[in-house]
Amino acid sequence: MKYGRAAAVCAVAVASFSACGPADAAKDKAAPGPTATASSPGQAAASAGVATESRVFRDWIAVCDNGNACFAYGPGREGFGWLRVAMEPGPDARPQVAAGYWPEGAETTRAFSLTIDGAAYPMALANNEPVAAEVAPARALEVVRALAAGNTARISADHGISLSGAAAALLWIDERQGRVGTVTALRRAGARPASIVRPAPPLPVVAPAPAVSQTGFGDQNQTLPAALEAVPAVAECRAETAEHWVGKEVMSARLDASTELWAVPCFAGAYNMGHDWYITGPGGRDPRPARLASGSGEAGAGTINGGYSPESRTIVAFAKGRGVGDCGTASTWTWTGREFVLTHESEMQECWGVPSDYWPTTWRTR
Repeated sequence: MKYGRAAAVCAVAVASFSACGPADAAKDKAAPGPTATASSPGQAAASAGVATESRVFRDWIAVCDNGNACFAYGPGREGFGWLRVAMEPGPDARPQVAAGYWPEGAETTRAFSLTIDGAAYPMALANNEPVAAEVAPARALEVVRALAAGNTARISADHGISLSGAAAALLWIDERQGRVGTVTALRRAGARPASIVRPAPPLPVVAPAPAVSQTGFGDQNQTLPAALEAVPAVAECRAETAEHWVGKEVMSARLDASTELWAVPCFAGAYNMGHDWYITGPGGRDPRPARLASGSGEAGAGTINGGYSPESRTIVAFAKGRGVGDCGTASTWTWTGREFVLTHESEMQECWGVPSDYWPTTWRTR
């Protein structure tokens, strides 16, 4: 993958969702919006369930993945704060509500007190996430329906949440999951039983290859084989990183008795570092670029903030949209014995302070 090297660091900053048009104005109508599909990332596509989609409804964004898990997000004042509604597919699913904000100025603790049109709903700090809190599961559906019908919401005394577009985003999720008119609907509930809600679609099945010994390989003190050094794209990376510490960040792994994996450092910025990955024979012979597909189906050989785990047989990457890591793309590819297949991807396109644990998934497998 060609990054344009230094320019690539800027390119990683993910683009914002586009503004909605007039068709999105109706509060409780899920009008058409921009769509991103990802029904066939790599060879896992054959058993994929549905296409991943994302939509914009005024201030709110909504995403449903290939397993039909759906997420809706509303922003806080000037990007300080967020609220997320998550809904798994299927008749037995119940919503989850989380919210958070980053501290400002001298503020060192966060107090969460969700109020919607003056009504208070308790929230508790989430495990290992001091910047996020969650509504008790037993009250989550009540809270979601209050959001859909509400005019004002706050997650603390100083952090309001926009509800402009919330109703439309939640109705779109209902329509996508087949909940409209049922007792499980987020926006437009009815008397129809949960049993008629569409079941979760099947997910692609990916089996990792058995783990193998990594003696002589790793992510420290690795020397790039001569056959790889001779590849023109590798030579370009090496030339541009030769006088920089990143040039020493070569990684390697044994995939099986006759197959090796090499990661060539290509650039580094303030908070992103890029590698190109190659699959080779013994000693780096016969190198070919790894094929790492994204959720949109595009494929390349590069990762940002990537690494390989020999225990799980996975390459992982975490491309940050900005330094605090509250937006960007997180990806995992699994080695099957023949190729790397995308097995998980999550992406947050808006830099609203959302921890990566609360990003929407855009691709899943089992």
